[in-house]
Amino acid sequence: MISTDTASLFLHPDRNLAMELVRATEAAAIRATPYIGKGRKNDADGAAVDAMRAFLGTVNFDGIVVIGEGEKDRAPMLFNGERVGNGHGPACDIAVDPIDGTSLTAAGRQNALSMIAVSDRGTMLDASSVFYMDKIVTDATGYGVIDIERPIGDNIRALAKAKGKDVGEITVAVLDRPRHEQLVDDIRAAGAATRMMLDGDVAGGINAARYGTRVDMCAGIGGSPEGVVTACALKALGGFIQTKLHPRTDDERQKAIDAGLDVDKVLNVDDLVRGDNTFFVATGVTDGQLVNGVRRLGPIIRTESIVLRSKSGTIRRVEADHLAAKWLDE
Repeated sequence: MISTDTASLFLHPDRNLAMELVRATEAAAIRATPYIGKGRKNDADGAAVDAMRAFLGTVNFDGIVVIGEGEKDRAPMLFNGERVGNGHGPACDIAVDPIDGTSLTAAGRQNALSMIAVSDRGTMLDASSVFYMDKIVTDATGYGVIDIERPIGDNIRALAKAKGKDVGEITVAVLDRPRHEQLVDDIRAAGAATRMMLDGDVAGGINAARYGTRVDMCAGIGGSPEGVVTACALKALGGFIQTKLHPRTDDERQKAIDAGLDVDKVLNVDDLVRGDNTFFVATGVTDGQLVNGVRRLGPIIRTESIVLRSKSGTIRRVEADHLAAKWLDE
C-alpha cells in the first residue's frame, strides 16, 4: 500500500517537470528563429505552436490549457481546454504562449519569449471572458504599500519611501500604447521615469519583481492571461501584484459576470493563482532584459532559459547548446 505522503507526489507537479517544460519552450523558440525580422508573425507563431505542442505531448503530466494563446489576434493556437502531456503523472493547469511578442519577432525587436506556466489543477484563474486587466507589479516591497485604486503618483511616492529612494530614482515599465498616454504623463509628473515596452508585459512584471534590475514597478492595462502567467512567476519571486479586470464593453462586462468574475474586485497574487506550487519557464526568442535570444554559433544553436519554481523559491538559468544538424534533419 502506498503511503499518503508518497501518493501525494503523484498528484502535484514536481521538480523534474521544470526541465521537461524547458525542452518545450526551447523547441518553440528555435523553430521561431527563421522568422525573426521577416514580418511574418503568424508563421513564426505557427512554427512555435507546432513545436511546443509536439514536445508537450511527451511530458509526463495531465495538463489542461487554461490560458491558451492566439485568441486576440486570430493566430495559430494552443486553445483553451486542450489537453496536453501524455496523460500520466500530476494533473495540472497550464498557461502557454509559444511566442510572447509575435510582433517583436516579426520586426526583429528585442524581448520576445516562449513561455509556459504550470500550477496544480484547478488553481489558475480563468479570466478568458475579459481580454484585459489593469495591473501594478513590484517586488516584495509593495506589500502593504501599493494600492492599485490609488493614483499612480501616490503609489510611486509610497514605493520610493519604502525603498529608501528618491522619487526621481524610480522607474516604471509601461506598455507603449495610446491608452497609456495619461498614465505616462502622471508617472512623469510625479517625478519618476518610464521604461516604455513595445510588447511583453510578462517580462516587464518579472523584471519589476526581481532584485537588481533597473525597473521598480510595472503598471498599466495589459492582457488578462499575461496577468495570471505573471502571478505564477511572482509566486517564486515573492513579488507583489494587484490587478482589476478591465472589460472594454458592456457586453464583455456581462460575460465576465456570467462567468462568475467580479469586475470590481482588486485581485492579488493568490486570487490569480491559488496554492504554492507553480512553475514558470521562458526561453528567449530574441535578446531581452530577461534572457538572451536564440543564437546560431557555427554547428551549435544556443538557447537561454529561466526557470522559476514557487515551491522552492528558486530562480535558475539554463543555457543549452543544441547540435544544429539535429534540428535541420527534423
